[in-house]
Amino acid sequence: MVKLAFGSIGDSLSADSIKAYVAEFIATLLFVFAGVGSALAYNKLTSDASLDPAGLVAIAVAHAFALFVGVSMAANVSGGHLNPAVTFGLAIGGNITILTGLLYWIAQSLGSIVACLLLKFVTNGLAIPTHGVAAGLGAIEGVVFEIVITFALVYTVYATAADPKKGSLGVIAPIAIGFIVGANILAAGPFSGGSMNPARSFGPAVASGDFSQNWIYWVGPLIGGGLAGLVYGDVFIGTHAPLPASEDYA
Repeated sequence: MVKLAFGSIGDSLSADSIKAYVAEFIATLLFVFAGVGSALAYNKLTSDASLDPAGLVAIAVAHAFALFVGVSMAANVSGGHLNPAVTFGLAIGGNITILTGLLYWIAQSLGSIVACLLLKFVTNGLAIPTHGVAAGLGAIEGVVFEIVITFALVYTVYATAADPKKGSLGVIAPIAIGFIVGANILAAGPFSGGSMNPARSFGPAVASGDFSQNWIYWVGPLIGGGLAGLVYGDVFIGTHAPLPASEDYA
């Protein structure tokens, strides 16, 4: 059962909430800078823009490491979402209000945009790679890929961080979240790009001016994240508790 709560302007604009938005902005910026930067660096070192097995592994590892660090650094302030699909999945389960979640989306998207613009500047104008489905696949296949892998990501967030029965997992939650992102990039990277994160795809689209397939990376991840929140919240958490503090759900 969906447990959406709209929230109040006072709570969403409180000092603690503003700190959370800043934390999401900074952590998402650093994550995207490392993730997109790894793709740029690999292309630079190989003088080849095509994705080969070595490049796929390098990019997956960079995203996994960067996300582990990003979630860890923001967890005690904002919950360490770094991803609108994670925020949406947690909102579906009643862990964050709609209003606060929308402000998270803005902070995350701005962090990604700034990261990509910084990369474009420091690399003297190198083209920022954008997400897109592989040749031979259609938009529907790309959306389904993103639904499945984002479901896996947000389900992992719930299982390791958002379940009130989880106990104290400490550093395990950020590691698990980073690992599932790395594994999903290895599985889906050659097909859908393996985004799982609308902000991660939106920043490169803005920096490159190419929005041709960007909708796929909003629709797929948001559906996948929402389904994960609905399934885990109803099947494994079951009862709805009051909205927890951010450190209680990530």
